[in-house]
Amino acid sequence: MVLALTAGMPKLRPLDCPGVSNCQKPQDWQLGVLYSGLGLLAVGAGGVRPCNIAFGADQFDTRTEKGRAQLESFFNWWYFSFTVALVIALTAVVYVQTNVSWVIGYAIPAACLFSSIIIFLIGKHTYIITKSQGTVFVDIAKVIVAARKKRAVSLESSSGHPLYDPPLTESDQRVAKLAHTDMFKFFDKAALITDPSELDDKGLPKNSWRLCSVQQVEQLKLIVGLVPVWFTGIGCFITMDQMNTFGLMQAIQSNNEVHNFKIPPGWMGLISMICLSIWIFIYEQIYLPQARKRSKKNIRFTTRHRINTGIVMAILCMVVAAIVEKSRRDAALKQGTLVSPQSILLLLPQFALSGLIEAFAAVAILEYYTNHLPETMRTLSGAIFFLSFSASSYLNTAIINLVHLVTSNNGKESPWLGGRDLNKVKLDCFYYLIASLAALNLLYFNLFSCRYLEKQVDKRSESRHEEMNEAA
Repeated sequence: MVLALTAGMPKLRPLDCPGVSNCQKPQDWQLGVLYSGLGLLAVGAGGVRPCNIAFGADQFDTRTEKGRAQLESFFNWWYFSFTVALVIALTAVVYVQTNVSWVIGYAIPAACLFSSIIIFLIGKHTYIITKSQGTVFVDIAKVIVAARKKRAVSLESSSGHPLYDPPLTESDQRVAKLAHTDMFKFFDKAALITDPSELDDKGLPKNSWRLCSVQQVEQLKLIVGLVPVWFTGIGCFITMDQMNTFGLMQAIQSNNEVHNFKIPPGWMGLISMICLSIWIFIYEQIYLPQARKRSKKNIRFTTRHRINTGIVMAILCMVVAAIVEKSRRDAALKQGTLVSPQSILLLLPQFALSGLIEAFAAVAILEYYTNHLPETMRTLSGAIFFLSFSASSYLNTAIINLVHLVTSNNGKESPWLGGRDLNKVKLDCFYYLIASLAALNLLYFNLFSCRYLEKQVDKRSESRHEEMNEAA
């Protein structure tokens, strides 16, 4: 709404500038209004994106086979709707903004957001709302502090000291009890009862910063165990970033005229989104129903298979992009023009593969984050997912700067990157470098981080949930 006001109210922006010189600069308060609108967008996105995934996941009872299957489909359909919305925003809404009116163009998403609030409030009585358990960061800090206080205690010589592992309360009956694991054993010291006086008459810790439960310890272990897979996700998203930057530059310097119609280079990003949406639709509406008919079971691709497929797509994407780029540059140099005579349609495969990276790896990683962490930490899992996108952008920038620094010092050959003209650099070599990094990511995932995909759940808790379901 603030952005719509800046476009509709002349006082909120500088005077119209008929030429390109002697334009009036915006006043400080006008910039303040603009930045406040952009700031509200950032705060709103930061609140909605991680929380709507977690809130949607809370609507499914993962104690049942049906609930788990529905939850897996939820991630696909969430990503499907998210992508369709982006396609509409980048086509219809952008067209209105640039060709009809900026006011209407900003008013459309504002109206959509207002409608979403109304729809959300209409269904508020049907939602499953889990009871707030407090901030998980306090529990993380307690485990770290307690383990550090007992760092002198040897786990090997403390067999006589039991672990504090109380049963879950009735209010936590929807939460799966985590089984004790041997990973990151240092944190187990936080749950060691080294002295009976650490517990009060009711069997509760007198000082929660010195004695934590096994559940709290295992929650921290899950977060630490998530980091290796998080790095794998960053490696996948770096490849996707190339299409959003250099891929569009390739499109700008390609022949975009097809049968007397000029394809806007910005539309190439839509190919990735369309391919992502098509695959999700085929997987959910064609493959899974047919698989159920044949095997009478709910057969889905495993998280490991989907992440592996996404990484392979990343390697193929970069190799194809490198081959196409060399052909494009050679044709442009032969003709002696900035824009290559090579058709922009030859870029379709690399953009399609970029969309399939997201369809396989990104959806699987999002699902893994949400299912890996306990129900009380699902909002954190959504935040971690979007944080990986940000981290990949920063890391990609660092790689680009490093490659430019290294290759530009060699005056004998053209640098790999640099400048606004792709004909003067060797972008294909850079693509092969990113493909090599993706191949290393494939090895890293299969040799190391894939072992952290499974979450250990206390079988006693599962049995208790099954008994409660049978009784119900």
